[in-house]
Amino acid sequence: MPTTRETIFAALHARLQLLAATVLRDEVLPERIPSAGLIILRDGQPGEPEVTLSPLRYHYQHSAELEVIVQAAKDRATAFDTLVASIGTTLEADRTLGGLCDWVEAEAPASVDLPVEGTVSLKAAVITVLLHYTTAGSLA
Repeated sequence: MPTTRETIFAALHARLQLLAATVLRDEVLPERIPSAGLIILRDGQPGEPEVTLSPLRYHYQHSAELEVIVQAAKDRATAFDTLVASIGTTLEADRTLGGLCDWVEAEAPASVDLPVEGTVSLKAAVITVLLHYTTAGSLA
């Protein structure tokens, strides 16, 4: 049976699959970026939980990461902005991932342009997604 954490990540991955961009989970950066963009979901860090007793509960503010990458010859900034906005809209549509989280919130990205020798440059950013959830055990 999957842990609470894995269930949440599977739900987040499934939610992001609704976007036009290709969405991967914990994969290496492919050699080619799809025309609609690429999102790589990374598990990130669960952080130190707050613990309550009776009943014992661990309250996490887990920092997941979305690596967002766009490669376009024309209007790269617009394509990137559109993809980032669609991520925001998708997360805002269900801030609890179907009741699995208490709250899901994305932080603003700081984008960079990355030159690639012999081809069109990339525009990329890491978006931190805070997942607030509670488990019955630190490994649950």
